Amino acid sequence: MSKQACKGDHEGHLCVLASTGKFGQIKEIARAPRFICFNCGRVAECEVNLCNPMPID
Repeated sequence: MSKQACKGDHEGHLCVLASTGKFGQIKEIARAPRFICFNCGRVAECEVNLCNPMPID
């Protein structure tokens, strides 16, 4: 099993947006998800918004 780790700049990741209460921005990012975070299970349209992304399909 892969180690859970954040890849890249953490700013703009869903975990940071959630911790700062930016739920409107999260709704936009997760509107048409194509990636899921291996760490937390959150989904996003772009992999840059996740710590450890992998394609959903």
